Amino acid sequence: MTDNGLAQPTSSLPFREEGTGGWGASLHPSEVLYAGGRPFPVLAACEHYAGQEKYIRKALELQVALQHDGVPLFDVTADCEDGVPVGREHEHAALIAALINSSDNYFDRLGARIHDVRHPAWRDELETIVRNAGWSLAYLVLPKAESVADVLQQIAALSACRARHGITHAIPVHVLIETPGALRDAWQIAALPEVESLDFGLMDYVSAHHGAIPSFAMHSPGQFEHPLIARAKCEIAAAALGNGIVPTHNVTTELRDTTVVAADARRARQEFGFLRMWSIHPQQIEPIVTAMRPNFSEVDTAAEILCAAADAQWGPIQLDGRLHDRASYRYYWELLQRARITGTPLPQAANDYFFHPKPTPGEAS
Repeated sequence: MTDNGLAQPTSSLPFREEGTGGWGASLHPSEVLYAGGRPFPVLAACEHYAGQEKYIRKALELQVALQHDGVPLFDVTADCEDGVPVGREHEHAALIAALINSSDNYFDRLGARIHDVRHPAWRDELETIVRNAGWSLAYLVLPKAESVADVLQQIAALSACRARHGITHAIPVHVLIETPGALRDAWQIAALPEVESLDFGLMDYVSAHHGAIPSFAMHSPGQFEHPLIARAKCEIAAAALGNGIVPTHNVTTELRDTTVVAADARRARQEFGFLRMWSIHPQQIEPIVTAMRPNFSEVDTAAEILCAAADAQWGPIQLDGRLHDRASYRYYWELLQRARITGTPLPQAANDYFFHPKPTPGEAS
């Protein structure tokens, strides 16, 4: 303890002797840093969309192959909206439910996008997926809302469906902002307790402006520089982060040049504050995840601060002449979680204190 009453680490990592347990084992940051508030959602930095069965299965295989320490580096979203022939909506929803329940969905990180409130199939898709696979559905994506009222209508239907089928846990909702009306209501949408992510739908957003936004704004560099698109991205990110949920960036249309994909993801992260980005091709996944990773030196700093804080029972500490308390602990805890879900190697002490990786397929648990 220092003269000013702050705990002072006496050694470098690790901060506890092996086998002694320590406060890191008994008081987890997720239990003490939010004082009953809503922790920031921990979502993979990449969300991969697939519509056809063979592509969904391939994505789930890749999800296992690209894991890091038992953590998948991306989520998979099975698409009812763009991935189904007209007239086959019910069969496609049933297929998605079966895939959610299958052994291929090893991490239980398969979500689904249904149709919007103006499409005649959306209620049946919701019923089919939730009735058959609601216990394992990672999240539900709601597209093309025109207002917060549209989102509330689908959330109410989801709640009623869960109640009918005895599903007691919440199913997170991701809302696509791809109309001017939804952008107008973005802050209200982001504040809904069921909503976990606000996603930007660039292509539909451009189309909704009836030619006033030129087509070059659908790809880089226009998608980051056209004032109406940049405004939309800033508003979505601000609304999401301001309400403690994840802002998710739109796709990039470049499928072959991974340097373009990485550059788009980097701009989305560094210039606009997006923490997650869509992928529409397997080759886009790794560049997106890499671009979304925190700085390596910050990861080491976060680990050192958090392990020292755990040893101090999450009271204030002094480290390298700087004060740290629960405000900075929350920042570094969220950074450490982002590092882990992007496959950034963590110091062993941080793994020992805070994380317990899931066994890989075929390994003993």
